[in-house]
Amino acid sequence: MTENAEKTCLYCGRGDTDTPLVVLEYRGTSLRICPQHLPLLIHDPAKLIGKLPGAEGLSPADK
Repeated sequence: MTENAEKTCLYCGRGDTDTPLVVLEYRGTSLRICPQHLPLLIHDPAKLIGKLPGAEGLSPADK
């Protein structure tokens, strides 16, 4: 996978002109996620399957 040149949230697709984006470095790639969907990455990464390569192998944070 190459760097996300469009600068959009990996979950909802909103761009950096619409919302702040947090940059993630993962598996040698820069990805972005908006603050609204960052909790998915932390607490429910299974919802990112198909949008984040390897999401099926991520575990949610302990509550």
